[in-house]
Amino acid sequence: MSLAHPPVLGTPLSASAVKVMLLGCGELGKEVIIALQRLGVEVIGVDRYPDAPGHQVAHRHHVIDMTDPAALRALIEREKPDLVVPEIEAIATPTLMALEREAGLAVIPTARAAWLTMNREGIRRLAAEELGLPTSPYRFADSLAELRAAIEGTTGEPGLGYPCVVKPVMSSSGKGQSRVDDAAGIDAAWAYAATGGRVDSGRVIVEGFIRFEYEITLLTVRARDADGRIRTHFCEPIGHRQVAGDYVESWQPQAMPPAALARAREIAARVTDSLGGCGLFGVELFVAGDQVWFSEVSPRPHDTGMVTMCTQHQSEFELHARAILGLPVDVSLRCPGASAVIYGGLDARGIAFEGVAHALALPGTDIRLFGKPESFQKRRMGVALARADDADSARGVAREAASRVRPVAGR
Repeated sequence: MSLAHPPVLGTPLSASAVKVMLLGCGELGKEVIIALQRLGVEVIGVDRYPDAPGHQVAHRHHVIDMTDPAALRALIEREKPDLVVPEIEAIATPTLMALEREAGLAVIPTARAAWLTMNREGIRRLAAEELGLPTSPYRFADSLAELRAAIEGTTGEPGLGYPCVVKPVMSSSGKGQSRVDDAAGIDAAWAYAATGGRVDSGRVIVEGFIRFEYEITLLTVRARDADGRIRTHFCEPIGHRQVAGDYVESWQPQAMPPAALARAREIAARVTDSLGGCGLFGVELFVAGDQVWFSEVSPRPHDTGMVTMCTQHQSEFELHARAILGLPVDVSLRCPGASAVIYGGLDARGIAFEGVAHALALPGTDIRLFGKPESFQKRRMGVALARADDADSARGVAREAASRVRPVAGR
C-alpha cells in the first residue's frame, strides 16, 4: 500500500500510524529513523546483527538475514508496513519486487530501483548502455583469469590497462575495492573483492582509470510539491576524499565551474528519472574541468552526505524522510561545512570515547557517535562536523575535532 497524497500522518503505535520498515540500521539508517519519528511515523528497524545503531532508536526491531527471501517475506507479511525502505544493498530484492507485484508493497524509491542499484552491474549498464551517459571504461569478470584478461587483454582484444580499479559488483563504502597499478596486484585485488563485498557473488567490475580532478556527491531529491507533482531538487555539490575507496572526509559546497555543475545536474536527473519513485539519491560523479562522468548512485542517503547535518536547513536524512512520505522539501544551504570520520582504532566490543568535550570546544563543531556495538580498527564509529565561513576552513576544524576523540576500551 502506498501513501495517499496529500499524505495523512498518524500517531505511532496506534491504528492511525504510518508504518515504515527500514531494511538496514547502520548510522545512516539511524538518522533516517530519527527524522521519520519527528514526523510521527512508526518505524520498524531491521538489520543482520543485534543492537545496530538504528535498532536503538526504532519503535521495535528485528534481526534477520535480509538476503534470505523466506525470512524477509515472512517479516514484511507479519509487520504489514506502509513503506519498505532499503538502506543497504545486501537484501533479497527479488522478494521485494515480487511483493510489489503481488500485494502492492510500496518500496522506496521502487523495487526496480532497489534491484538495479543493489549491484554495480545493473546501474552501470543502465547509465552507460541504456542512457548513454559518460562513464569510465569497464568490464565484468567472473574469475581471476577473466579479471587478468580484462586488465591485460587477450589476443585480438586490448585490456583496460594500468592503473585500474577492481570492485565487487555488490558492496558499499569502498569495501572490497582496490586500485591495481601492475600485474603483481591482480591476485590480491581479486581476493579482496571476494572478502570485502557484502555478498561474495564471484563477480567483479574492473574500471579503467579516469584522470579526474575531484569527486563529488550530488544529492538529488525526487519529491512531491504541495500540488502533488514530483519535482527533482539538487543539493549543493559535496566534495569528498577517499582512502582505499572509503570516505574519510567530505565538505559542502564543492566549488565547480557553472558548466560542470549544469552537466552534473543533467546526469543526475537522467539517472534518477529512470529509477523513478520518490526519495533522496546519492549520485557520485567524477569531474575534470567542464567534463563530468557518472560513477555510481545509491537510492538512499549517502555517507559523504552526513555533512548536511551541519550545512543544510534540512539534512539528507530529513530530505529522505519528507520525500518518501510525499512531503515538500527544502534543499537550501545554511552555511559551508565539513565532516571527518572517527574510526574505532581498536578491535573490541562496547568501547568508550574520550576527548569529546575537547573536540566540542572547537567553535562550530558537533559530534555524532553511532553506537555500533563492536569496534574495528578501521570501522567508522562516529563523525565530526564543523561549520565555518568557507568549506576549506571547515575541513581543518572537522579534522581537528575528529582527532581529539579517542576511542578506548570500555569498562
